[in-house]
Amino acid sequence: MEYACERENYRLQKEAMGISRMVKRGDAWFPLRVGRNYFTAMNQLAVEVLRTQDNDIEHNFEYGRQVVFFRGEGKEMPTACSVSYVDGDRMVVIVPNSSFVLELERADQLGVALSFDETSYKAMDEALQRAINAKDNRLAQLRDFFYLNTSGKTAPPETKREISLPWLNKVQESAVNKVIWTKDVMIIHGPPGTGKTTTLVEAISEVLRRENQVLVCAQSNMAVDWISERLVDRQINVLRIGNPTRVNNKMLSFTYEHRFESHPDYPELWAIRKTLRSMSGKRQGSESRHQQRARLRERATEIELRIHNQLFSEARVVACTLVGAAHRLMSGQTFHTLFIDEAAQALEGACWIPMRRCRRVILAGDHCQLPPTIKSIAAIKKGLAITLMERLVKNHPDRVVLLQTQYRMNEAIMRFSSDYFYKGKVEAAPEVRHRSILDFDMPMEWIDTADYAVDDEAKAMFREQFVGESFGRINKGEAELTLLVLERYLQKIGSRRILDESIDIGVISPYRAQVQYLRRKIKKRETFRPFRNLISVNTIDGFQGQERDVIFISLVRSNDKGQIGFLRDLRRMNVAITRARMKLFIVGNSQTITQHPFYKELYERIKEL
Repeated sequence: MEYACERENYRLQKEAMGISRMVKRGDAWFPLRVGRNYFTAMNQLAVEVLRTQDNDIEHNFEYGRQVVFFRGEGKEMPTACSVSYVDGDRMVVIVPNSSFVLELERADQLGVALSFDETSYKAMDEALQRAINAKDNRLAQLRDFFYLNTSGKTAPPETKREISLPWLNKVQESAVNKVIWTKDVMIIHGPPGTGKTTTLVEAISEVLRRENQVLVCAQSNMAVDWISERLVDRQINVLRIGNPTRVNNKMLSFTYEHRFESHPDYPELWAIRKTLRSMSGKRQGSESRHQQRARLRERATEIELRIHNQLFSEARVVACTLVGAAHRLMSGQTFHTLFIDEAAQALEGACWIPMRRCRRVILAGDHCQLPPTIKSIAAIKKGLAITLMERLVKNHPDRVVLLQTQYRMNEAIMRFSSDYFYKGKVEAAPEVRHRSILDFDMPMEWIDTADYAVDDEAKAMFREQFVGESFGRINKGEAELTLLVLERYLQKIGSRRILDESIDIGVISPYRAQVQYLRRKIKKRETFRPFRNLISVNTIDGFQGQERDVIFISLVRSNDKGQIGFLRDLRRMNVAITRARMKLFIVGNSQTITQHPFYKELYERIKEL
């Protein structure tokens, strides 16, 4: 149902949406310039394209996404291509052949847009069918564990030898020990700031003392990058399948492509491929030439397999996205243990892709934060939104370790989240409990736009505006007020201290249109110029996994009916609130927002401080 919904949405958007709207949504680059083209280490033809306008718009291109090129009048060039990687305003796209590259170079006013991608749906469907049909094997046992409440058993207590990890807190240490000894499934439930990644990295390190190799996956490339970097910092040999989102030397050094290209046998392989390409442009020729090509292809295949096998045999950790586990490079690879990070953001179908390659699985994440992105309301009602992690938390609570000490936030910021989402079990570590930027500063403030709507003209200024289904809503008056409060707070701190201490600020809004409006305003305002590198503006999803000293949340919604749209997804608001280390500003119309009980309680808590 989700597949059909997304395919239909893509068709309708393509028909109804002009190029400029696609660009503003971040689904297209136009115009763009074609750069160099070359063959990758995987013998794929790649072409470099560069975005020349609208550089402040956050785009949705990332590794593996399917794209189509189009000419200025919107006419598509009917050839499917895929993104190899994106770095800022530069993107490398895998294309079918050199004649297509010539076509791109000759095109006037060239653009590129995301196209509907069936790859992930096919991979999920195949994985689900395998899980459904599995009989008398480990995959069937894992499936039954999740669905039939047949609890697997950990090792008997007398065979366990608890290891001591004094640099972790007691709950984190317990989580690592349970990961080591569990025979089938375990969950590390990490609320914001509780050191989930630290615990997960420690667990992986300890498992690697007992196993030769593990598979580490996550829903997004960014999450895979983050955990991979932390493992590389521990001197663990990581092999990254798929290209990283942050393209720098450290990240590239452990990708499959970079390792393949750096192998001592690669120059010989490259020379053979070059010879084969030069021969393919010529006519068939004699029998001896045909035999020569066959021998060269055979030799190239032999070298490719040798390099491939060596890279996998040397790696202690193989890291990829969940869908990336279906990549052809992973063919035939099996693992004893699979770690899935950010498991609460992953569709169940995606989790079964790598699970068919392992004997046990460790899930890490927080089902009280961002859920999976699902477009079909009907699919949500049928249960697609229920993740594998949520299913396990419900059916096997004994397999869950809740991390309970957070090291990020001032206690007042943390307390509401802890009480509402985690039954009050999360506590602030002593060293962060009273952290603040200014003396006697309130850790949380609600800037109420209703207080400024004193007459009809002011009310109109602070009203939300609907700017189309693709962008959602915008509130220009609220945006201006947000920046005014930010300006005054920066003045209170003092520019010298902000720069010396690198005090960073995040400005968050649930609506993309508001984010883009705020970005443009910040870019133009001179007072923010010295702090440009310290101020970031993004959606709630864009801030997942991040934190800032100061957070501003612009809620946008302001109407007479109390309609708050997807602000009703309280897990997203949990993410937004808990990004702040020392100071949180919420900017919104209390008369509209507090008609929902969650926001009413939050508003009253803040006013009581």
